[in-house]
Amino acid sequence: MPKKDKPFQTLGVNALFGEVDVELDVQQEVCVPLNQISVSSFQPRRYFDPEKMAQLVDSVRIHGILQPLLVRPKKEGYELVAGERRFRAAQVLGLLDVPVIVKDLNDEVARKLALIENLQRDDLNALEETEGILGLLALTLNQDEEAIISLLYRMNNEAKGLANQNVLVSPSTQQVVELFANLGTLSWESFVSTRLPLLKLPPEILEVLRNGKIAYTKAIAIAKVQEEKARQKLLEEAVANHWSLSQIKEQILKITASRSRELPKTSPEEIAQVVRVEQKLKKLKPWKSDPSKWKKIAGWLDKIEALLEEESID
Repeated sequence: MPKKDKPFQTLGVNALFGEVDVELDVQQEVCVPLNQISVSSFQPRRYFDPEKMAQLVDSVRIHGILQPLLVRPKKEGYELVAGERRFRAAQVLGLLDVPVIVKDLNDEVARKLALIENLQRDDLNALEETEGILGLLALTLNQDEEAIISLLYRMNNEAKGLANQNVLVSPSTQQVVELFANLGTLSWESFVSTRLPLLKLPPEILEVLRNGKIAYTKAIAIAKVQEEKARQKLLEEAVANHWSLSQIKEQILKITASRSRELPKTSPEEIAQVVRVEQKLKKLKPWKSDPSKWKKIAGWLDKIEALLEEESID
């Protein structure tokens, strides 16, 4: 007998969002016609692994749908909130009716539940997980995703001793820390260092990553190749030949070696400039002496940090 999907638990939802009036585990399931259910626009999952979908279809064919879908009523029919993989499997098999739990949910709660349901699965790719967590943070803190990204980088700078803004003790930061702890997938520090850089990958790499054709560590490595044609060729060969990360790095070294003779070397003056800026920051301590000036500097540091993170992931 295959393992049954975990139902939503009221405690888990409240741990992430505070007290939410969602008691899904005590709702009685009913059967509704499959053609009366539509998929909502806020479903976070965009890619469905064909092999895993085929396995699910086989399971549903033999055992049926063991865990009901979560839907909410519309003017006509129902809107799917959670369970899109099971919904798609039912479509493939031509099922007429499916078991569901019907819950009257507003848009905010419905989106939160859809995000949680997907983040609790083990088959999300890294990009989908990153976008899902950012969406969850944006809803929880009632801020847009750009503000969330900026907050995470400020937290990271302070944790590394690069800033002294007391960001880590703010209410928003505490919410971030608690959300990651409740999700239990990765720490906020790891999210900043390994996942946020994914959002800045070139479009062609993002597409391959979203479609589950390459691991995120390989995607980040390939993105370090600056020349577009060389990067595209490396990406195509890595996917076609199922290269390991080590093999990709070997190819990058060859590309770098061939390009290094064409690129200008870093001058002593440029290196000296970096050293001077570091020394001035340590000497003047603008975060203490001039808060207004430091606010501007901190903003530039956030941008520099974001760029450097792209180069720091192996």
